[in-house]
Amino acid sequence: MTRYAMAIDLRTCIGCYNCQIACKDEHVGNEFMPITKSQPTFGHFWRGIDEIEREISPSKIKVDYIPTLCQHCEDAPCIKEAKEDAIYERPDGIVIIDPAKAVGQKQLVESCPYDVIFWNEAENLPQKCTFCAHLLDDGWEEPRCVQTCPTSCNYFGDLDDPESKISKFLAENESDIYKSDLGLKTRVFYVGLPKPQLAGTVIFGDKDECAGNVKVSLTAPDGTKLDSQTDFFGDFEFDGLGLEKYKVQFDADGYKSETKEIEITENDHYLGEVILTPA
Repeated sequence: MTRYAMAIDLRTCIGCYNCQIACKDEHVGNEFMPITKSQPTFGHFWRGIDEIEREISPSKIKVDYIPTLCQHCEDAPCIKEAKEDAIYERPDGIVIIDPAKAVGQKQLVESCPYDVIFWNEAENLPQKCTFCAHLLDDGWEEPRCVQTCPTSCNYFGDLDDPESKISKFLAENESDIYKSDLGLKTRVFYVGLPKPQLAGTVIFGDKDECAGNVKVSLTAPDGTKLDSQTDFFGDFEFDGLGLEKYKVQFDADGYKSETKEIEITENDHYLGEVILTPA
C-alpha cells in the first residue's frame, strides 16, 4: 500500500520561497473539494520557511532555511482534538481536514504543535497543507512545492516502495525530524537540520588585527578531533556539534598556542575574541 512522505535536503535549500509561491498559485482562488477549500491570499503559509539566524561573529550572521508544512504525523494530535471526525488520515498516510465537518472548529489551530494549521476567517474553517492530495489522486507523482524547487531539495514518494526517490534518498542520507523533542512520528524528514555550532574570532594581539590562517583544533570528550582555519577576518566555526564540553586550541607561526575549554549548552555558542600573543 502506498505510504506518502516527503524529505527535504536543507544542505541545498537556498530559501528562495519558490515552494511557498507554488503553494499559493495552486490553492489561492481554487477549491478542490472534498479535500480543501481555497487558501486565503494572505496570512496562510501552508508551505512556510523558518529562517534561523546563527552568529559567526558580531558582524557576520549565517542564515539556515527550514521549510515548514504539515508533518502529516502518525497518530496526529489534531485528529484527537477534532470533533465529528473533522480530521482524518487517508490510507496513504495523508492527513486531511474535512472542509465540511471542520467548520467552526477553531480549536484545531491550537492543536498543532508545529503551528501549521491556519484559520480561514471568511470560511470559518481551519486549513493546512494537503500534500496536494487532489493532484496525487489525479495521477501526479509529487506536490507543486516539490515540482517547483529550483535546487531539487525536496523528495516525495512512497516509503513502501524501495525504488521511489524518497526511499533511495533516505537510504543514502541520515535524516532527522524537525522539533524531535515533541516526540511525534512524522512523514516529513529533514537532512541537514542545524545542530549546535561553535564560532569565534581570533586576533593578533601585538598587531591588533584579524588573525587569518590560524589553525583551530577542536577535541571532543571522546577524543574525536576536528580541524579548521580562520578566514581573512579571523573568524572560524565548527558545526554539527553536541551539547557537551570541548577543548579548542589555536596555533599560528610566531605566536603562543592558546587553549580554551568550552561547554556548549545551547544550539549556538559564540566564543568571542581570542587574543594571540607573540611567542
